[in-house]
Amino acid sequence: MTTVSLVSLPELSAPSVWPASAVAGPGGDLLVGGVSLAALAGSHGTPLYVLDEAEVRSRARAWLRAVPGAEVVYAAKAFLSRAVVDWVREEGLGLDVCSAGELELAVSRGFPPGRIVMHGNAKSPEDLRAALRHGVGRIVIDSDCEIARLAAQVTGPDPQQVMVRVLPGIEAGAHHKIRTGTEGQKFGLSLTGGDAEDAVARVLGQPRLELVGLHCHLGSQIASTEPYARAAHRMVGFLARIRERHGVTLPELDLGGGFAVPYLPGDPAPAPAAFGRRIRDELGRACAEFDYPEPRLTLEPGRSMIATAGIALYRVLSVKRSGRQVFVAVDGGMSDNPRPSLYGARYTARTVGRASSAPMRTATVVGRHCEAGDVLAESVELPEDIRPGDLLAVPASGAYHLSMASGYNMVGRPPLVAVAEGQERLLLRRETFDDCLRRDVTA
Repeated sequence: MTTVSLVSLPELSAPSVWPASAVAGPGGDLLVGGVSLAALAGSHGTPLYVLDEAEVRSRARAWLRAVPGAEVVYAAKAFLSRAVVDWVREEGLGLDVCSAGELELAVSRGFPPGRIVMHGNAKSPEDLRAALRHGVGRIVIDSDCEIARLAAQVTGPDPQQVMVRVLPGIEAGAHHKIRTGTEGQKFGLSLTGGDAEDAVARVLGQPRLELVGLHCHLGSQIASTEPYARAAHRMVGFLARIRERHGVTLPELDLGGGFAVPYLPGDPAPAPAAFGRRIRDELGRACAEFDYPEPRLTLEPGRSMIATAGIALYRVLSVKRSGRQVFVAVDGGMSDNPRPSLYGARYTARTVGRASSAPMRTATVVGRHCEAGDVLAESVELPEDIRPGDLLAVPASGAYHLSMASGYNMVGRPPLVAVAEGQERLLLRRETFDDCLRRDVTA
């Protein structure tokens, strides 16, 4: 048996861009979870997504350590599969779902419904029926319309526990499309406009609903702890005002998620411990200021648990050189990663499986779809001799890729392979043309 000497590469020194297990292998290869990425691409084809199980579990434990005594719930919208449900349950986290589909998947794997939070700005009748049927622990009320609609469906002897989603009026997040704590957007009920206070009064008047706390969510890709500190202060102030006006001391406060991860080396992204410490400190100060008993805290990390555990693998299909521009086209694109097109998200990439001594040159990695906006990564340093057939790896691909993947151009969604301790396991198979054809029921 040949012993392979593994070495670290400079770009692998940022564990929050690549999984912590990523090491360089022979011949330009890269190993994650002890498994060769080149070998995975060879056996499963491309595009291919690889998920490092140990990285997901490690990030889950980091969040639990960051906020001892608090409830940490994984935001399923980042990505959910049966295996991820199992990992989340085994690590002792709760689960945050936004649809009946996510909920049904979770309970089908034996996830305790009482540890599930259901929210969304426009829950369908099916969503609410599923939440009540399975007995989810919390339903987050996002609009006045939901209050009577939900109360009318509660048939059990016990009231359904709910929270009210509040817009705290705090601007945070890397892109205007993912800022959800400011005024003038579709989520939540305004604190400054009085809508949240009106909703609280209405919920308290519904005997079939039990208001247990408040919820807010500031946005996504928030790279500073300051917005969370301000949110904690404003929300505790609101809790104190509710106690003063209604004589009710609500015991829970959910500050949502949105914690940033780096997509490029050097991107700012505080560790879970930094977020947890700042939130805890400000929560304590605010409770002392308003003489309010400290509520049970809930946080909802999603991206920050799974993004860096994922790597997308693509084959190069063509290389075009036009003046100083180099376009490297791959066999995936916006159908498996719409984030660059939607939010201007930035990624890095590197070749895998072929060593090259050629100088590096700036290139743009583009997808195969018939859209000018189908760009996966801009200003990426790749070997000047890059050619069709080369394998590219894109890190930080675990969140909002496969969960937002589409059937555009009927190329089929990629498979997902989990790696751990030198072993691989297929979690999602490749979507085939036959899968697409089954939905077309024309006689």
